[in-house]
Amino acid sequence: MLSCEADLKSHTRLPEQLSHLKHIKRGVSVSTKILIANRGEIALRVIRAVQELGYIAVAIYETPDNDALHIRAANEAICIGEGPRSDYLSIDKVIAAAQKTGAAAIHPGYGFLAENPEFAAACEAAGIIFIGPSSEVIAQLGNKVIAREIMAQANISMVPGTQNLPTGKDGIKEAVEFSQKYGFPVMLKATSGGGGRGIRRIETEAELRESVPLARAEAKAAFNDDRVYLEKVVLNPKHVEVQIIADKSGTVIHLGTRDCSIQRRNQKLVEIAPSLIDDQNLLDDICQTAVRAAKAANYTNAGTVEFLVDKNMNYYFMEINTRVQVEHTVSEMITGVDIVRTQIKLAMGKELSFTQADVRPRGHAIEMRINAEDPQNNFMPEGGKTVSIYRSPGGYGVRLDGFVYQGYKIPEVYDSLLVKLTVHGYSWNETVDRMRRCLNNFVIAGPKTTIPFYQNLVNDPDFQNGQFNTSYLDTHPQLFEYSDQRTEVNKLARLIAEIHFRRENPYAI
Repeated sequence: MLSCEADLKSHTRLPEQLSHLKHIKRGVSVSTKILIANRGEIALRVIRAVQELGYIAVAIYETPDNDALHIRAANEAICIGEGPRSDYLSIDKVIAAAQKTGAAAIHPGYGFLAENPEFAAACEAAGIIFIGPSSEVIAQLGNKVIAREIMAQANISMVPGTQNLPTGKDGIKEAVEFSQKYGFPVMLKATSGGGGRGIRRIETEAELRESVPLARAEAKAAFNDDRVYLEKVVLNPKHVEVQIIADKSGTVIHLGTRDCSIQRRNQKLVEIAPSLIDDQNLLDDICQTAVRAAKAANYTNAGTVEFLVDKNMNYYFMEINTRVQVEHTVSEMITGVDIVRTQIKLAMGKELSFTQADVRPRGHAIEMRINAEDPQNNFMPEGGKTVSIYRSPGGYGVRLDGFVYQGYKIPEVYDSLLVKLTVHGYSWNETVDRMRRCLNNFVIAGPKTTIPFYQNLVNDPDFQNGQFNTSYLDTHPQLFEYSDQRTEVNKLARLIAEIHFRRENPYAI
């Protein structure tokens, strides 16, 4: 196989072992190609939607992803570099791959370049369709301070916050004055942050004075933007978000609410749809506010408007995510709307083919992220380990979005997500029961995973009763109190794998 650099230059379409994969034309021209600028489960998710629409799916990959499933699933694949991560983040290399393969459009997935306005602008400049909002909208909403200004003009309630803090001593002074006015705790945020990164909760003035310059340095390293600002902390809120979809004619609809309150380190672990808040008028109002927010931002394509809901059921705008979310599956399960397919159609110039009245959510859905992590060790990733046995659950109302397989060696250089388990049920209790059964049916031998933690979670009375907010993990330490319930299963699985290997390779050392 050619080196990655040679692959990008000469466009050897597929590694040798994948050469049986050819173009799938399905009545469209060879030029109708969509490049997926991502990896992992979201790359597979987008590839499936691309192929269902009759387009040709083009995958990119770095060397550590040589054995990844998204290469096998795509109609074409092109290596863009040795990585790790740096090439998935290289605008120039991704654009070059699209031009070399003749891709007419790029879907960014989530993470990497998905919310980078410079990437969207580079696509626009190269005459490549970017499957998402315009670069201008991404830039405005990616700047949390500008996003707050847009929402203020639309009279949308927000958590009290500052503008971008000035540099030097003036910034510290303004931060202290804000904290004295609104009280601690406060949240120190990177203006360009996202995905739970660039956020610090500050409890005291001394900590604030020390943290402002440190946060600037961290933001500069992570986002190449050292701007930071402050927000008042809403204590123990529910994290409620609304999936919105907008076409270029100005039509905006919503797909109802999701609750993403169960988090670790400001990153979501469990997502449900719809929110379990027992006030339908409030939820309807939140959804309508999300639509107003999208219209105020001139938003197009799919996005998510996020809110915090306090103990008094007051809600506050937090941000708009300008991409498909990891948790989009739960909205799809309760509405029947294929969000990724809709994204592609809208980017190709189509208008929404359904109205708000057509969206009729049914039942409940839960998504749990099965990560190769050790929850009892601060969710430490298990990269470098091999999945020796993989058995997944199935049945009515069960959906799996993953890229793990038996024999897969988990890269140490990417995120730890293995598979997303999403279940749907008629009632909340039925959905929880289905999730419990699926977790018990999973067998992943090799790495530690979040499964035992989730098994405790679904048996917790507060979760079963829908009583949780963003402090849930902090107030439920018992979720981490388990012996590895699968120790004996894992031992047996490894033994079976070894016996099978010896039978197939009798002379192996």
